[in-house]
Amino acid sequence: MFVSKQRTLISSSLYPKSHSWFITFSSSFSITTRSVSMVSTQELNWEESESDSSEIHALSSPKFSCKATTILRRMLSEKRIHSFQVEPQRKQKQPDKTLQGLCITGRLKEAVGLLWRSTGSKVESKTYCMLLQECIQRHEYTKGKRVHAHMVVVGFAPSEYLKVKLLILYALSGDLQTGWILFRGLQSKGLISRNAMISGCVKKGLEQEGLFMYYDMRYCSIVPDQYTFSSVFRACSALASLEHGMRAHAVLIKSCLTSNIRVNSALVDMYFKCSSVSDGYRAFDQFAIRNVVTWTSLMSGYGYHGQVSEVLKCFEKMKEEGCRPNSVTFLVVLTACSHGGLVEEGREHFDSMKRDYGIEPEGQHYAAMVDILGRAGRLQEAYEFVVKSPCKKHAPVWGSLLGACRNHGNVELLELAATKYFELDPTNGGNYVVYANGYASCGLLDAASKVRRRMENAGVKKDPGYSQIELQGQVHKFMRNDTSHRLSGKIHEKVQEMASLFMDVDYYPDDLDTGCPL
Repeated sequence: MFVSKQRTLISSSLYPKSHSWFITFSSSFSITTRSVSMVSTQELNWEESESDSSEIHALSSPKFSCKATTILRRMLSEKRIHSFQVEPQRKQKQPDKTLQGLCITGRLKEAVGLLWRSTGSKVESKTYCMLLQECIQRHEYTKGKRVHAHMVVVGFAPSEYLKVKLLILYALSGDLQTGWILFRGLQSKGLISRNAMISGCVKKGLEQEGLFMYYDMRYCSIVPDQYTFSSVFRACSALASLEHGMRAHAVLIKSCLTSNIRVNSALVDMYFKCSSVSDGYRAFDQFAIRNVVTWTSLMSGYGYHGQVSEVLKCFEKMKEEGCRPNSVTFLVVLTACSHGGLVEEGREHFDSMKRDYGIEPEGQHYAAMVDILGRAGRLQEAYEFVVKSPCKKHAPVWGSLLGACRNHGNVELLELAATKYFELDPTNGGNYVVYANGYASCGLLDAASKVRRRMENAGVKKDPGYSQIELQGQVHKFMRNDTSHRLSGKIHEKVQEMASLFMDVDYYPDDLDTGCPL
């Protein structure tokens, strides 16, 4: 190593012919790129001078101090790790740490993209688990399926734990067909995997299958937890099955589980949906902890049965106990005011959302307010309210006005509301029917036929209505022109017999042949 303590400059011309570089520092050392030694300086400068060795040197000056110091530090670090010389290309690193870091910082999209760009690299099971968990929490089910596809492409065999994660992903996304395949492939079908399937069935509208899974869990001596009861109560609410709901409630009491807001609200909702109002209030009254969620469930239950005064009483009592209402609470109150014909009360609650609680009304709140005005026959006021509202491009707002115009026979506003509505949502079959019935109620049968033909040409179908009844623990569902029930013949005979009894007392039901829901 060449070291010099001289303070003079030795440099060549502007276009040097030398093959090496020397750097001289004030009160320091000279360093070559072939052997880098200690450096302590603050200033560098360039000057020119001729030398026999034809070499370029640097002298201290503030002009180039920052860049030169940075270069020197980099040279020293590269020398220490033996990377100053050109080395062969290193082996590709495992992307696990990068992927996990992206997951932790919430950059899921970048993580999934990097995963697919690293198809040639192996990824650890822990990394796949973090990616799937992030997809589930963020409801990014499509990205979760891409992660699963990457496992298949690289030939990764998931563990039982990862299979459960995949099962939860597919169940919550509504893909129960793949969920069932994963569920059957599990070696041990525990509580978590069964909860995922029950929740997926209930979310998909397959409440009967969800209850079957619950009873199969009980048969296998698996103790249900809070997530289980939450899904089961929601299934019983949808089926209006009081008997199954009470059985699950009894198991919940015996399990001595810690009070859970989600389970409590589902329990109250179940009793009200099953027409057991007293049991619903009794369950609510026994809760040790009440918050806005349980109060809203109670008010929603009373509103479901048309008890408007009870809804408003509960709303005032909730505020007295210090619970702050949220947007869902106000939606329940506005709906109750609509059914009760309380226009001024509804307007006051609507105005108080932003004025007293800082809650910005959303499209559903504006639709409820339009329904309040429409049911009271204030159609012009309702129309002006829609036009001035910031949610005039929200389809349900026009849908509420459309229904009000049908009820009150205002053809002009009916056509206007229908035009605006179908511009925003042309796929809603229910409002096509409302539009056609609005014409029919005004005696415009030709216009009603045109609307129905337009609906058929657009390929829009309305979900058929149905009625259901629970008998001895079994729920029976009936739809129009449906003969799938095993006792449909006897049911038709009984309907004809009842119709004959009505005729004996001078009662003639309309459209007798189609009066039976079957």
